[in-house]
Amino acid sequence: MLTRLTHWITGGTETESRNQITMLVIMAIAMPLTFSIWRTMLDNFAIEKANFTGIEIGTLQSLREIPGFLTFLFVFITIFIREQKFTVLSLGLAGFGVALTGFFPSVWGLYATTILMSVGFHYYETGTQSLQLQWIPKDRAPQTIGKIIAASSFASLAAYGIILLTNTVFGLDYKYIYLIGGSLTISIAVYVALYFPIYEQKVEQKKELILRKRYWLYYALTFMSGARRQIFVVFAGFMMVERFSFPILAMTCLYLCNHLLNMFLAPYIGRMIHKYGERKSLTFEYTGLIIIFSAYGIVASQPVGTTTLLGLPIIGFAAASLFFLDHALFAMALAIKTYFQKIADPADIAPTAGVAFSINHIAAVCLPVVLGIVWIQNNAAVFWIGAAMALISLSLSRLVPSDPREGHELVWGSAVKKSVIGAAE
Repeated sequence: MLTRLTHWITGGTETESRNQITMLVIMAIAMPLTFSIWRTMLDNFAIEKANFTGIEIGTLQSLREIPGFLTFLFVFITIFIREQKFTVLSLGLAGFGVALTGFFPSVWGLYATTILMSVGFHYYETGTQSLQLQWIPKDRAPQTIGKIIAASSFASLAAYGIILLTNTVFGLDYKYIYLIGGSLTISIAVYVALYFPIYEQKVEQKKELILRKRYWLYYALTFMSGARRQIFVVFAGFMMVERFSFPILAMTCLYLCNHLLNMFLAPYIGRMIHKYGERKSLTFEYTGLIIIFSAYGIVASQPVGTTTLLGLPIIGFAAASLFFLDHALFAMALAIKTYFQKIADPADIAPTAGVAFSINHIAAVCLPVVLGIVWIQNNAAVFWIGAAMALISLSLSRLVPSDPREGHELVWGSAVKKSVIGAAE
C-alpha cells in the first residue's frame, strides 16, 4: 500500500516504500489526526468547559504562536540532532500535547497544553517544509506538495470521522477524544522513527541564521500569510460558535467538507501553480481573499435574527459558505514555498525555513490578543482588517516574477538591474 501511495504522489518516479517522499506523506497524514481534532473541538471545548470569551481565545492563540515565533532556533537545535530525527520527535510531541488537552479543562490548563502541542506542531512544520524543499525536485515540487496536502486532507477526514463517531455515536467526553487523536499521532511518529532510515543530505545545510536581502519579498509574503491565517484560524471558527451557536457536530461537518474539497482540489492547485506560475496563482488567491474577508465583514455586522434552518440561524449558513471558500484557498499558499525553492541557494533552505516560520509568527503572536479586544467591540472590524491585509498581500504578489530563479527574485529588482545595465552601456 505504501508503494502504491508513493507511486501516486510522485507520478510514478518512485516505487520503493522506504523512501523520502513516503516518509513525508506518512508524517503529513499523522499530524491532522491530532491537530484537526484539537482545532475542530477547540472553540466548543473552550466555551463549554473553560468559559472562554473573545479575550481568552485571543490570548490562547497568541500563546500558541509563541513557539512558532521561536522556530528560528530550529537551525541551532539541528546542530545537536539530525533534522530528520528532530522533525519526527516534534511530531510525537504535538500528539502528546493534544492527548493531555481534555484532562485540563480550565483557562490555565488549556493555555499550558496548547503551548506544549504548539512546540511540537511548529517545529514539525518547520522541519517538514525544509525536508520537502530539499528532497523534492524543483520541477515536480508544486504537483508533489499538492498531492501531499491532499493526503493530509484525507487524514483530516479520518479525524472528523473519529470526532463524529466518538462524540455523536458513543457520546465520549472531550478528554477521551483528544486522547485518541494524540495517541494515534504518537504511534505513527514512533513507526516513522523505526521504519525509515536516516537519509543523507544532498546539500549540507548551513547551521546559522540566514537573512538575505534578496529574499525580502519571500519574507514579506510569509509575514502577511501569517497575519491572514490568524483571522481565519482564530475568529472565523469562533464566530460560528459564539455568534451563530454552531454545535460541535456542525463544526465537525464544516471542517469535514472543507478538507473533502481540499483533498480533491490540492493536486489541481499544485498543477495550476506549475502551469501558470507563482505570480498568477498568488494574485488569484489574494484577490479571492479580499472578496471573502469583505463578505465576512458584511455578514458579521448583520443581526442574527430568529429565522433558522436545521436549528441554526440562516445568516450562519452565509458565514459557513465563506468559511468554506476561505479554506479552499489555503492550498494556494504552497506557491510561496515553491517561489522560495526556485530563488534560494540550496544550502539556505533549512536555516531559512526556521527564520521564515518566525517571521510568519510575528503577526501571529501579536494579532490574536489585539484583535480579540477589537472583537469584543466590533466583530465585523476584524474581518475588514483582514481584507486590508489581503490587499497588501496582493500588491506584494505582483512583484513575483513569472519565472523566479536565483538572481531574478522579483520584478522590481529585475527592472532596476536592467536600467542600471542599460545606463552603463
